[in-house]
Amino acid sequence: MINEKLDFCLEPDYLNNLAEKYHQKYVEAKPYPHIIIDNFLPERILDKILDEFPSPQAEGWRRFERATEKKLDSLSELNMGEFTRFLLYQLNSSIFIDFLEQLTGIQGIIPDPHFQGGGLHQIERGGFLKIHVDFNKHKKMNVDRRLNLLIYLNKNWQEEYGGHFEMWDEKVTVCHEKILPIFNRCVIFSTSDFSYHGHPDPLNCPEGMNRKSLALYYYSNGRPSEEVAIKQHSTLFQERPDENLTLEPSKVSKNNLIQKLVPPIMFDVYRNIFQNK
Repeated sequence: MINEKLDFCLEPDYLNNLAEKYHQKYVEAKPYPHIIIDNFLPERILDKILDEFPSPQAEGWRRFERATEKKLDSLSELNMGEFTRFLLYQLNSSIFIDFLEQLTGIQGIIPDPHFQGGGLHQIERGGFLKIHVDFNKHKKMNVDRRLNLLIYLNKNWQEEYGGHFEMWDEKVTVCHEKILPIFNRCVIFSTSDFSYHGHPDPLNCPEGMNRKSLALYYYSNGRPSEEVAIKQHSTLFQERPDENLTLEPSKVSKNNLIQKLVPPIMFDVYRNIFQNK
């Protein structure tokens, strides 16, 4: 049951001001258009989202355990709390779509009512998401993926915990941005076949202090040809310099076990000595 009214609504004037303030910075950003906005929403709203955020043991998560990704994402909005669903619906509303079009300059943006690959994301200690470009077509709607929006929900998150969101150049040789996933930080960026991103290093946070976020993806019917390398593809991972993504699962599992058993500073020593040879 809902014990409090769902009385929060996104304010058009606030969003219009943000779009006007950040549009030029967005389109000129490197390595691809993006913006980072702190204190994006009223904290009381995200506090409610955080209060009802499902634990990793709850039903409704899809779990990935492989050399390229170790994470959880939500399977259905039916497993989310009422405040979470209410906010996600607003982030798919015409008011918010107008904001995204003004901010990015992309017209005809289409929200995703299915939250394909989006919704809630959660990463436990030792988890990661290697550098990649996203799938470029919506399976059900057959439209082109153009934008990602991430809102982080991590209070008291420290630099040494890691989990930085990284943005790389199209050849994956230079990292242009490393963004700490702190509470109420919003990242919006344009996706293409060259917008490489991820958080590739294993989380080093205390046990039970998981990296949580909301993720929404937006589409259009068609896109500029210069943004396309392959007509249609799923997520494509790319190795960073001196990285090997063909690491066998047994070694990944061993690393995860070691990371759970030793303090963060000792795991860093282990990784630097034995894995960077």
